[in-house]
Amino acid sequence: MNRPMRNFKLTLRYDGTDFLGWQVQPDGRTVQETLELAIAKVTGVRPYANASGRTDAGVHALGQVVNFLSETHLPTEKLPRAINANLPEDLVVIEAEEVDPAFDANRHAVRKLYRYVIHDGPLADPFSRRYAYHFKQRLVVEAMDRAAMVLVGTHDFHSFETEWPNRKTSVRTITRLDVTRTDESIRIEVEADGFLYNMVRAIAGTLINVGRGYWTEDKMAEILKAEDRRLAGPTAPACGLFLVRVTY
Repeated sequence: MNRPMRNFKLTLRYDGTDFLGWQVQPDGRTVQETLELAIAKVTGVRPYANASGRTDAGVHALGQVVNFLSETHLPTEKLPRAINANLPEDLVVIEAEEVDPAFDANRHAVRKLYRYVIHDGPLADPFSRRYAYHFKQRLVVEAMDRAAMVLVGTHDFHSFETEWPNRKTSVRTITRLDVTRTDESIRIEVEADGFLYNMVRAIAGTLINVGRGYWTEDKMAEILKAEDRRLAGPTAPACGLFLVRVTY
């Protein structure tokens, strides 16, 4: 006799450096497959791990959210330790809870917070090289922060979207966009109701061009209005990007 199907919500933290992103790939190590295989060792059945969104190769997560269905009788509070015992050191379950059967980690997310980290000291830091983009020139954070304010609100962000995968609309609402500095570390934090492919990394690359004086602050409004990816800055490297939090 089958047990009732339960729906579990997991919060994950991972170092994306050695993963080819979230989604299962034919050849290569991915977060999704690694997690699913670990859950299978605990429950006896490999589930489908449904994430709030797919992170790309090299992108990290401090608070990725996943849900999966299982007939396991294991108490929810024991799931993190049981799953973590079968996970590598660069992926960890930090929280688990049983949720409504209808809960969907992807469809029910209302906001996500991403952080992009830049190290702009004259010398590369060997301890941050996996978690920050080293830019050799000192950046003017105040100019970057002022330029970023143009993007807050509801806009068509096609200028900051790599054209794959194609979307029905490029309109998104950014509720928060801050650029701050601590010593030689710069944080760009972006919270929105959804993100386009490479959107945060394109915003970061564009703000870097402002911070180094290549563009003036008012260039951001021109780029946004143009809805043309060719006019924005480069896509910043994946190593500096973190999925910080998903809000439901």
